[in-house]
Amino acid sequence: MEIPFIAVRTASAEYRVWCASGALAHVAELVDSLKDCTGTFFLSSWRVWKLWGRALTENFPAARRARPILFDDRESAKRLATVEKICRGLVRAGADRRAVLVALGGGVVGDVAGFVAASYSRGVRLVHVPTTLMAQVDSAIGGKTGVNLPEGKNLVGAFYQPSLVVADFDVLRTLPNRQYRAGLYEVIKYAVIGDADLFEFLESRMEGLLSQKPDALEWAVPRCIRMKAHIVGRDERESGLRQVLNLGHTVGHALEAATNYRRFLHGEAVAWGMLAATRIACELGALDKKDASRIDQLIRRVGSLPPVRGIATGRILQALRADKKSRAGQVRWVLPMRVGQVEIGAEVPETLVRRTVAKLAQLPAGARSGS
Repeated sequence: MEIPFIAVRTASAEYRVWCASGALAHVAELVDSLKDCTGTFFLSSWRVWKLWGRALTENFPAARRARPILFDDRESAKRLATVEKICRGLVRAGADRRAVLVALGGGVVGDVAGFVAASYSRGVRLVHVPTTLMAQVDSAIGGKTGVNLPEGKNLVGAFYQPSLVVADFDVLRTLPNRQYRAGLYEVIKYAVIGDADLFEFLESRMEGLLSQKPDALEWAVPRCIRMKAHIVGRDERESGLRQVLNLGHTVGHALEAATNYRRFLHGEAVAWGMLAATRIACELGALDKKDASRIDQLIRRVGSLPPVRGIATGRILQALRADKKSRAGQVRWVLPMRVGQVEIGAEVPETLVRRTVAKLAQLPAGARSGS
């Protein structure tokens, strides 16, 4: 079987993202292509390993099926203590500078494993095997790694590119429905920031994506990956263009931090963030009401969101100011201008931010339409 791939070329590294149904069976041979490897070490969560660990490792030689290092993949566990625990496990397992870490899991596993790979022995090779839609289209690509602090999301981390990524659509079928839908919000983000054709596809085929129709996934997922590859290839360290990927993340990260990472999945928080950014853009006259309505309706078609009610506006605003995208305490916003185009670095009056955040609690959380 020939697996299709998408090339990622950044200033610091070049690698391939292999994406297809059945790709998991080829991870061993792809890892073998990484020369001068002294050992393969698997990082995952207990839940994901139980589902897919055997399928991942069965084609590795018996001598290389080391006991996996498993850790909690909840957002609340994405912290420095987890990094230390994994690094100590690698020391005990005999990992050296020529080791290859294989991260099997979603965004939390990938972010933590990536930071471990960037830090352990000052850098070892990393292979991502993303098992969520969110990770396949976004977090496994581009080299952003990191963990959270109580004060904010991803405040400790590094840019560190993987050696390869293997995305198998088949693993998505074991995702809880809520987790899968959370990834669809990230797909919508790609459409809003730079792909009007993808947006139209989502408008016409959302029910197919919600039910994981293979043809819908095979069209949409690689399209998002190609966009991410293009963006990070031009701006690896988020000095300019890459900031477009932060649409919805300003309010989204604040909501996560304000609720101690326990109420929202990341994609759900980003969905609320996109709804907020859309309303702000409308208020500023930067986005017409027709496109705003299209964005709003598409987000709501994915399903209901955990409510914002009960979260103090002041707490959300405090988390906004602590966000790593702020400059001297001033938040720089990504705002939609129309479907397929956004503005980066926008300044928004504090009064408008406060009003918009306060209104989020009054907005309906959405109701799923269709299948």
